[in-house]
Amino acid sequence: MAIENKKLYRSVEDRMVGGVCAGIADFFDIDPTIVRLVFVLGFFASVSGLFWAYIIMMIVVPEYVPAGEDIVTADVEDVLEKK
Repeated sequence: MAIENKKLYRSVEDRMVGGVCAGIADFFDIDPTIVRLVFVLGFFASVSGLFWAYIIMMIVVPEYVPAGEDIVTADVEDVLEKK
């Protein structure tokens, strides 16, 4: 049985506010709507605990960057012109 090494990322494509709920849903392979409902119900049940947890996760959890995209998008000509 192969163990898959999964990491938690905020979603870039399926986001409502910060992509945290969609990222959690991707991590656990469930529907993002269920996670969003749990967060909303938990927010009203605990008043502020889940709100602060969401804000902290927006700051701490990185966004997903597809492997095919480069983080640096500068062209060689642009770099040479600045020298």
